[in-house]
Amino acid sequence: MTGPKPLRSDARRNRERLLEVARAAFGADGLSVSLDEIARRAGVGPGTLYRHFPAKEALFEAVLQDRLQRLADEAGALRDAQDPGAALLGYVDRLIAEAALKRDLVDALASAGTELSAGLAETGARIRGGIQHLLVRAQASGAIRDDLGVDDLMTIIASMMFALRRGGAQASDPQRAVAVLSDGLLAAPRAADGGRRASA
Repeated sequence: MTGPKPLRSDARRNRERLLEVARAAFGADGLSVSLDEIARRAGVGPGTLYRHFPAKEALFEAVLQDRLQRLADEAGALRDAQDPGAALLGYVDRLIAEAALKRDLVDALASAGTELSAGLAETGARIRGGIQHLLVRAQASGAIRDDLGVDDLMTIIASMMFALRRGGAQASDPQRAVAVLSDGLLAAPRAADGGRRASA
């Protein structure tokens, strides 16, 4: 049994152009933008778009899959970072910045009532696994507090993403929010007497 036939170079270029335009369009306008408008912005005919993506949901999912794949790959590239604490905090910063920049895209997915496909769910699991690996290494190095599990961290990240997406133009500065989060994740410095403090 053979896999799908590889795309011709011109068809591959058209698909990549459509995804590029769709990323910008969905990020700015959400799902309200039409497929015909995306085709126009991409400089291709509607028929070309529909051959690659027969429904708006298919194009939207392809855009999201590409975005999540990049984030999963970034987590994988940090697996053996020399500074585990900095690697974890930097990746959390990246996730939250991505959500702040693309809140319309993420909100559109939620409002559409679209359930994650198997492909998206698998990529999301890769991101979670990457975060767990980074967290465990950062805790083992003593950089990150050890009373935090991956479920706790994912809840914190998701809550901050939601808050920034819903904040609109008046949302707090994502970098300041991440700085506060990072301070809370850091392990407390150990006192020279093993943690005992002199009473006042």
